[in-house]
Amino acid sequence: MADEALIPVIDVGAFVKSGDDAEACEAVARALHDCGCLVVKDPRVDATQNEAFLDLMESYFEQSDGVEDARPDLHYQVGVTPSGVEKARPRCDEASQLTDKPRSECPPLPDAKWRFFWRVGERPSQSKFEELNAPAVIPEGFPSWEATMDAWGSSLVDTAKTVAEMAALGFGLERGAFSSKMRQAPHLLAPTGSDLRLLTEDEPPLKRKAHEVRLGTVLAGFHTDLNFLSVHGKSRFPGLTVWTRSGKAVAPVIPEGCLLLQAGKQFEHLTAGHVLAGFHEVVASEKTAVAARTAKENGRSLWRVSSTCFAHIASDEVLEPLGRFASSDSAADFPPTLTGDQVKAELIAISLA
Repeated sequence: MADEALIPVIDVGAFVKSGDDAEACEAVARALHDCGCLVVKDPRVDATQNEAFLDLMESYFEQSDGVEDARPDLHYQVGVTPSGVEKARPRCDEASQLTDKPRSECPPLPDAKWRFFWRVGERPSQSKFEELNAPAVIPEGFPSWEATMDAWGSSLVDTAKTVAEMAALGFGLERGAFSSKMRQAPHLLAPTGSDLRLLTEDEPPLKRKAHEVRLGTVLAGFHTDLNFLSVHGKSRFPGLTVWTRSGKAVAPVIPEGCLLLQAGKQFEHLTAGHVLAGFHEVVASEKTAVAARTAKENGRSLWRVSSTCFAHIASDEVLEPLGRFASSDSAADFPPTLTGDQVKAELIAISLA
């Protein structure tokens, strides 16, 4: 049974204000090691920005054809990715060893979710990985698109940078050990979209179309993220499950003014596995169906949009264990690698490149 109480909730307000809160820094570092994730209360989080973002993305997914704004030639790293494209790496062995087993198929099927990638922040003037730092795709017919996406995306990246600095201090590293490598990185505001209309029907059609969302449909298969830190604001529909280092499943609850952060593969590399990339999945559950029926009764959109941002290490930075992690017994398992090469290898593995 998933238990949201397992995820630490840490107030980063004092650190944001003064740049110093040793106790909170140690708590962030401990949470990332023990759980791979944490919920932070950040005074800079503006709930109205998240609401405007969710409204915008609901409207977008309701009308997108999944083609016009897609950029498969750029590994779908900007613009829309329709359902049935991305597929999680097979992680059957790891899943079988968990205390709480995932509901995802194994080997995985292509995800039923849609995705939109929007670059956040400054681009490098030169990079060996131009396709990972490509210009943004701006859909037609949405005059507030850039302002809405940039406002919320920048807020999520700011929180990720703060947590990166707090984690570095908590681990006994220099404050900027991680955050300095995040400058001009290809940070992505990365909302997913899932059409939940069939969850509201008492008798959905017998003939199932590919990637239709029904009860038990896997929207995002059991996986870890390839980036440094993934940041999640509140969604209007449940469905996300994350796993702690001990193998326990957790259904995160994100209070007002808070964000959920989860470590990705780049964080694992920089700490030689002291922080492990966290497993997670998204499934259309009974709770998802209840929320969808409530939304239908209230005349709201039936698209489930995730409020997700992928904070990255810059493409031309070298991934290698830092500070005390460089002398750990596991450091040899994490050889120096250009971040862009790591990202491209992962994109191939999940069918985006």
